[in-house]
Amino acid sequence: MSLTTSEIESQPAIWRHAIASMIPQASALLTLPGARVLVLGCGTSAFVAESFAALRESAGFGITDAAYASEPWPWRDYDVVIVLSRSGTTTEVVDALDALPAGVRTIAVTGVADSPVADRADDVLLLDFADEESVVQTRFPTTFLLLARAAFGENVDELPDQAEAALALPLGIDVAAYSHFVYLGSGWTYGLAQEAALKIREAAQAWSESYPLLDYRHGPLAVASDHTLVWMFGRAEQSLVDDIEVTGAHVVVSAHDPLIELARAQQLAVAIAEHRGLNPDQPRHLTRSIVLG
Repeated sequence: MSLTTSEIESQPAIWRHAIASMIPQASALLTLPGARVLVLGCGTSAFVAESFAALRESAGFGITDAAYASEPWPWRDYDVVIVLSRSGTTTEVVDALDALPAGVRTIAVTGVADSPVADRADDVLLLDFADEESVVQTRFPTTFLLLARAAFGENVDELPDQAEAALALPLGIDVAAYSHFVYLGSGWTYGLAQEAALKIREAAQAWSESYPLLDYRHGPLAVASDHTLVWMFGRAEQSLVDDIEVTGAHVVVSAHDPLIELARAQQLAVAIAEHRGLNPDQPRHLTRSIVLG
């Protein structure tokens, strides 16, 4: 069993721990009622930042923007900057913290307490119990979003049991039948769709794409074929399902909570990697953290 597989399957237990011990701190650090918040990350963390921003703003806690730490972003007098970095060492995140105006409150979400990112932040939401050894992130981002949803008032108590049951089921997907994988989401689940597609690229070196749900008709549908699998996270649109199926593509409509669907998508990425004879824990050309000289 690969490390990635064991870490994917450990998510229900990790989520239970988070629910039991972390919600009060997460609520204090993530709700910030009325504050203008910027959330920064790279790679997986950038997609998670997008989901978090959509969740916080839709929950009514205030303006929330998400941006890539590695890209220039306009400063808009934010009250708080939240940075996401599993390793706590990502150079672009460190540089972003160093470039912030004086007096802006900073909060780091990380898996490593003794790290450059944690050392620079005013406050730290430490998820060291959700850290992982694999280059490919799985349980760290889902645990953070689970806590965010709980902090914003959602009842997530049943999700660990539901995830355990779902992850024990066979995927029911013939990985040899598809060479093209598309993930669609809407609202906060668009970030999840982007992350699912990244998992396919990282772990399985396969062709994957992600789009906002209803935007898929606006061009990308042209390359769908009977070698395409399209997975919708969260809400589905039956007319879109019908349009996709005309191409011969196979459509997967969510049967579970979107976070559980992401864990299932992680399983699919590992299955494809193993079918191709690849090590999903050690993608080529990638390292666990990007540290620039």
